[in-house]
Amino acid sequence: MSLINVRLCLQVFYRHYKHSPIQASAILIGIILAVTLLIGVKATNENAIQSYSSATELLSQRASFNLSNNSSSDINEQVYFALSQAGIDSLAIIEGLATSPDGQLWQVTGSDVVSALAHSAKNTTISSASLTSSTIDLSQLLNGQPTIMMSQSQAKRIAPNGDFTLNNIKLNVLQVDDKLGLGSALLMDMSLAQPLLNMQGKLSYIAVFAPTTTATEVLSPDNPPSFEQSIKQTLLAAGIDTNRINITTVDTGEALGALTESFHLNLNAMSMLAFVVGLFIAYNGVRYSLMKRQKLFVQLMQQGIDKFSLMIALLCELLILVLIGCIIGFITGLQLSQWLQPMVALTLEQLYDARLMPGIWQWSWFLQAFGLTLASAMGACIPMLTNLINTPLAQGTHKQERHYRRLHRKQFYLGVVMLLGAYLLFNLTENYRYSLALLGVVTIAIPLLLPQLLGSMLTLITPLFPKGLWQYGVAETKDIIAPLSLAMMAMLLAICANISMNTLVGSFEITLKQWLNARLHADLYIIPNPSDMSKLEGFLQQQPKVTGVYQQWKTSAIISSAALSSSRTPTAEIEPTSTNTPISLISRDIYSLKNTTIFKGQIPQFWQDFGANNSIMISEPLAIKLNLQLGSKVQIDRLTASSMTVGAIYYDYGNPMGEAIIHHLTWQTNKLPIKPISLAIIYAGELNEIQQQLTQTLGISSAQMYSQQGIKSQAIEIFKRTFSITVVLNSLTLLVAAIGLFSACIMLTQARLAPLARLYALGVNRQQLRVMVLSQMLIIVFLTCLLAMPTGALLGYLLINKVTLQAFGWTIAMVWDWQAYAQVVLIALASSVIAVCLPLYWQTRKPLISSLQQEVL
Repeated sequence: MSLINVRLCLQVFYRHYKHSPIQASAILIGIILAVTLLIGVKATNENAIQSYSSATELLSQRASFNLSNNSSSDINEQVYFALSQAGIDSLAIIEGLATSPDGQLWQVTGSDVVSALAHSAKNTTISSASLTSSTIDLSQLLNGQPTIMMSQSQAKRIAPNGDFTLNNIKLNVLQVDDKLGLGSALLMDMSLAQPLLNMQGKLSYIAVFAPTTTATEVLSPDNPPSFEQSIKQTLLAAGIDTNRINITTVDTGEALGALTESFHLNLNAMSMLAFVVGLFIAYNGVRYSLMKRQKLFVQLMQQGIDKFSLMIALLCELLILVLIGCIIGFITGLQLSQWLQPMVALTLEQLYDARLMPGIWQWSWFLQAFGLTLASAMGACIPMLTNLINTPLAQGTHKQERHYRRLHRKQFYLGVVMLLGAYLLFNLTENYRYSLALLGVVTIAIPLLLPQLLGSMLTLITPLFPKGLWQYGVAETKDIIAPLSLAMMAMLLAICANISMNTLVGSFEITLKQWLNARLHADLYIIPNPSDMSKLEGFLQQQPKVTGVYQQWKTSAIISSAALSSSRTPTAEIEPTSTNTPISLISRDIYSLKNTTIFKGQIPQFWQDFGANNSIMISEPLAIKLNLQLGSKVQIDRLTASSMTVGAIYYDYGNPMGEAIIHHLTWQTNKLPIKPISLAIIYAGELNEIQQQLTQTLGISSAQMYSQQGIKSQAIEIFKRTFSITVVLNSLTLLVAAIGLFSACIMLTQARLAPLARLYALGVNRQQLRVMVLSQMLIIVFLTCLLAMPTGALLGYLLINKVTLQAFGWTIAMVWDWQAYAQVVLIALASSVIAVCLPLYWQTRKPLISSLQQEVL
């Protein structure tokens, strides 16, 4: 090998691409699109995950413990004062709902802001320079002015005039830097929050900070028992009953990360699908470029360039193209992430109560994308380069055709083997990670079947067309399968993904609506501030038109596995990782439980055991997550019983956390919070009437009252937001495939000018040639869409009955959405028409005789 020869080859290749920029553009487009979607989703996911681990109290640091009242929704502020006087670092937190003049409900957080800023000096995620900057004018807070703090982005969106009104109190808006992590939170000092939320003398919880080893390093929450014991001793010395105080260890983000893991994994899967589609486009461009340079390679070797130098030059060319494509794709990917992050932030905040920090990026992401793209490109192209170098370049076209036929048969057999292997393994796995990996195997196997199936289908339909130009055109279509195969594989992947996602979203929407219809039995649901609950219950008892009042109690708890019952099989053992799982512990009135709970399964004589404090209900997501079955034994930290039996498993699509329901007598026996968190009523009259009375008499906002139809609409809206980013990525994948088809059609039309010129010389006019070429493309795309229907349905079935069930714990009835499928097919056909018509018009308007002259040369 000679470096001079490699340099000369690269110079020749540069001149070639300068003369034929379409070839280089096709390769770069595929790489850029692949890297853009990969980096866009990766940046979004990495930012969310880092936000979990960096989560702190607002404008403060991460707490080690939270103190709350185990029998009420609030805790007396004297507990906070006792801790502060004893020198224990703590922070008072108040949370509640407030209403703006337009009736919208807002979550408000109050804290001792001065104390929070003092603790923030120990927070490594917040710079002291940012906290002491002029953007935080603490004089407004210290002077007692009604002031609310918002991030700059939030303030620009909801309070552009610098003021904001909540619960009829006009507040000055104090903007803080987005880097401080407020997100969409509304923060005020506790001295203002208590009267605004009607919580005088009360707090929601108290954050306690463990002693530090250095000025900036907080000890792990797994502190020795002496610190927790010192908290209890301090409270006892202040005359506070510690039996009513619940001390909870704050995790470091693992719980929230585990809760949202499947959500992020699905986004990664969609980005990898788009990445594969983009690589198909790039590979197609590389192959076309090599085919067009066959004569050039022969000429270079005739001039004395050895094969090894030629191979190194081609690899260097690929390296340069990958580098340029990755740089552009990385930049556009970061821009895509800025667009996707608000969608993800809204979903995570509404479903999981997670605030996302401002967007970040790292150079390591570029290195990962570059390495993955280069490895994929090298792995795909090196065999093709080796075959091209070692094969006599003067071989006939018929040998090339035999080569492609053999290649397509091998791809078909490989695809069949992959599908059979995935089918066998799907029956063995119960973990959504493995199921998602197997779904990736199926996704890769499906396009491998396409070229062979297209050839067989064209052979079958050729006799159906009239003899002459039509039959010739259909027969010739088999010859263009090879140069179009990769573009059509990408299109097939995109269509399959679109069909499967439409099936999932449509089926879930119908299942959710059916579940809501059964779950909601009351006319009006009310979620007041905890301090107003007693007044509300008394008021409703005096209303003659209120014919039914239904209550729900809720608190947080920890569930863990207990000794297995003898009725359980060894295969039902709980994995060790399933212990100590946070859940929502719930109780409802018995009428609501019997008439609104949809059971997946229940043990015999369940209601008798349930009323006798022997069994509990658990939600389907919790049962799947912890591998619990009917008859399993579990322990719940808030219950005094040593263990409880899982007596029923019910469908639940409304809570991202697991739920366990106990009888209300069990709730009372264990001295859990007395006040319900929400009420549901049946009203024999117009709902507007009772809503106006509640607003005028008790000051309950309309945003705290939900009609049955309002809850359904809001649930569907949250559902659509949850899937919005997935639908966007799905649409982007289809767009990437359409761009790939467009570039492939440009290259194919340019390569077929000589055959078209021969037909023109035989008497076929330009209009007939254009119709023939367009018909050929439409036939291929239409047949691809026909194959995408069953394969897309297969992917949808696996998404619903394997991945979604295992990841989220949702049983969904599969529903066919033929209208959505037809729309996808029409989009694909329209894309193919545009992809063919433009380059065909550009090429055929030139003198076709010149194409014959170039072929002779």
